[in-house]
Amino acid sequence: MNELRPLSSEECVTLLSSKPVGRLVFTEDAMPAIRPVNFVLDSGGDIVVRVSSQGAIAKLSSEVVAFEADEIDPVTHTGWSVVAVGKAEPIVGINELVELADPAHRPWAPGERARFLRIRVELLSGRLLTLGGALPR
Repeated sequence: MNELRPLSSEECVTLLSSKPVGRLVFTEDAMPAIRPVNFVLDSGGDIVVRVSSQGAIAKLSSEVVAFEADEIDPVTHTGWSVVAVGKAEPIVGINELVELADPAHRPWAPGERARFLRIRVELLSGRLLTLGGALPR
């Protein structure tokens, strides 16, 4: 029997760190916008995304955004979803930029992706739908 339960903060971080892609939710021209982005979690638990210097995401600075990642199995009707909310801030420190430019953090999308944004997570929540309550691996 399937079970739906909230996730602890630690479980949310573990599951987020298992995924390379999530969805950034923000406001563009007074309308909700959602974009898939690849990301990394930094050592402090903040979400870092690498984006183009053009476009709506590049303009984010101190705006409140949401970020969501999930894994859903349509066969077993199980999965999880984690949502983080915080302010998006451009990363400008040279040492941090050099570290983040590591090829291991290469964006999937083609083209220039020279800008980095940090989402300072203020709220973190998640839900797990599973068979018997076991955390997915």
